[in-house]
Amino acid sequence: MPRRALIVIDVQNEYFTGKLPIEYPPTAQSLPNIVQAMKAARESGVPVVVVQHDTPAEAPVFAVGSDGWQLHPEVAAQGADLHINKKVASSFTGTGLAQWLKDNAIDTLTIAGYMTHNCNASTILEAWHMGLTVEYLSDATGSLPYENAAGRATAEEIHRAFSVVFHSNFAAVATTRVWADAVSAGRALEKDNIYLSNLRARESLGRASSV
Repeated sequence: MPRRALIVIDVQNEYFTGKLPIEYPPTAQSLPNIVQAMKAARESGVPVVVVQHDTPAEAPVFAVGSDGWQLHPEVAAQGADLHINKKVASSFTGTGLAQWLKDNAIDTLTIAGYMTHNCNASTILEAWHMGLTVEYLSDATGSLPYENAAGRATAEEIHRAFSVVFHSNFAAVATTRVWADAVSAGRALEKDNIYLSNLRARESLGRASSV
């Protein structure tokens, strides 16, 4: 039976009313799922860790004390078993999260919050390298679009690509409802693997080219 903790990452106003609005999945979908995941965790005795990102007062986003830095009120109202503040993408770096997980015999992390491709990805990869089992709630997370010298990608493209990569190796990707059912049943979620993920894609392309 997994010993889970739900890690709710950076659900702060900056992503709702600030300078970094999450686009996909839309926050009208992801926020209720985040809150539902927190409630489901409480009902099943799964501890909840709320993570908050800090930047200096002069920073353009997440400046400590600013409105954008504040937790979204709906998440703040749920409370937390542990509240940690971080200064870089990973929820482990410069925080006491790893020790807290060890002290509480947690072996499985469930990731919700923002952003799929940045703080979530960093936390997932570090947890995986530490030997932890990781789960990722695809409808309780989200991305925004990027354009720079390397190219352009929509929020949906970023979220989908990272979710597919997570599930191929690093984390079991599931919806909030599927996860809540697994938590209630004390059941682990299964991820895929790199070989089969690639094989399916190659077979799909082969069939498409033969039509």
